[in-house]
Amino acid sequence: MLPASGIARLKLAIESILFVADDPVEISTLARITESSEQEVERAVAEIAEESRGRGFRVQRTGTAVQMGSAPEAASYVERFLGVDEDSRLSGAALATLTVIAYKQPITRPELERILGKNCDWGIATLRARGLIAEVGRSPSPGRPYLYGTTFRFLEHFGLEKPSDLPPLPELETAALPEDDSAAAQSAPAGAEEESGGDAAP
Repeated sequence: MLPASGIARLKLAIESILFVADDPVEISTLARITESSEQEVERAVAEIAEESRGRGFRVQRTGTAVQMGSAPEAASYVERFLGVDEDSRLSGAALATLTVIAYKQPITRPELERILGKNCDWGIATLRARGLIAEVGRSPSPGRPYLYGTTFRFLEHFGLEKPSDLPPLPELETAALPEDDSAAAQSAPAGAEEESGGDAAP
């Protein structure tokens, strides 16, 4: 195990790498660059994530990749600086689609449409254009449909470190989400109703 001084230097190196990286960085890559074990890198990333809460940046994780992004509490300032249209909002249908994908990922389009009871082509296209979801693989079922999951952009906007940080939503197991805008907004992850355009990041 690294001594306190060693973990401090490792955290400094990882923060610097994540700051300049344009894309998510694999834990194995960080371990190779810093000449550390993956377990040591995992510990350092966890400590950075803990220490960043309440500051202007967050550390997000998806699988074995990690990325640094801006804090969701500062989203309005960042969007103003970037010139993002503050009036741009996701529709209720897109919010419902995003909610199901977030809680049931990875999920295929047929499974998504079975849960929602309607065609999801427009919702999926909108969410992909916003960078909130992406194709993450193919299902082994007949026709091998694409599997969809959330992205680092999704984690950044909702202030999450990893997809498993979402609060439980057991009603998805037994009932479809409501289709009207107000009900969909209530079912969506907290803060979804404020989603605006632009791709900040995964």
